[in-house]
Amino acid sequence: MTTAALIVGASQGIGLEFARQFLERVDRVYATYRSPDCELFNLEHPNLVRLPLDITDEAQIEQAIAKIKSETPALHCVINCVGVLHDETMQPEKSLRHLNADQLVKYFQINSIGAALLAKHVQPLLKHRDRAILATISAKVGSIADNQIGGWYGYRASKAALNMFMRTTAIEFKRTCPNAIVVTLHPGTTDTRLSKPFQRSVPPEKLFSVDRTVQQLLTVIDKLQDSDSGEFFSWDGSKLPY
Repeated sequence: MTTAALIVGASQGIGLEFARQFLERVDRVYATYRSPDCELFNLEHPNLVRLPLDITDEAQIEQAIAKIKSETPALHCVINCVGVLHDETMQPEKSLRHLNADQLVKYFQINSIGAALLAKHVQPLLKHRDRAILATISAKVGSIADNQIGGWYGYRASKAALNMFMRTTAIEFKRTCPNAIVVTLHPGTTDTRLSKPFQRSVPPEKLFSVDRTVQQLLTVIDKLQDSDSGEFFSWDGSKLPY
């Protein structure tokens, strides 16, 4: 069987590096982008297939998966790297007075709901006899048990919701896709646009390059066992509390 991987959110940063490294691991890599004006189009490889996808639009998710189904009966690894912390219109909230409904909805649409809809549509491609992985980039600040300093309301809550969506997906997949392992992953602080405004207080040894981050996460993925499905892992392989 031809081996294939899907990297969702491969426009830049961690997702782009996953696409680059999976091209050395599998026969075909499907990599999604939201805008064609992105770094993914600088990556050239005969086994790379680029697909437009806005994870907040279920119709686009369905179309992308239909394209994959027309070319292959199975995916062996799906990595969802889509997430938002800040952009031109929003910044993480430091206190309750900064909350507004539109920003909270945007956090959940991108960080949580999209991942659940992706799992819904990708499920048929993970129903095969080989080992399969559905991994989603989460964040340690999404751990409710680990929250000691507060702040970042929408980002924290949307990542906590993401973890619950994937935990629940893992339970269903045990029945429908028994060879699929579903996990959420904390990548650590990585030198990307997402973390750029918040790097000042990060010790140099704790600020990872995208290459190092992806290598570390691939090491975690390679070691996953069936019993790990539904768990939340840090970049060093340790389990994080929900």
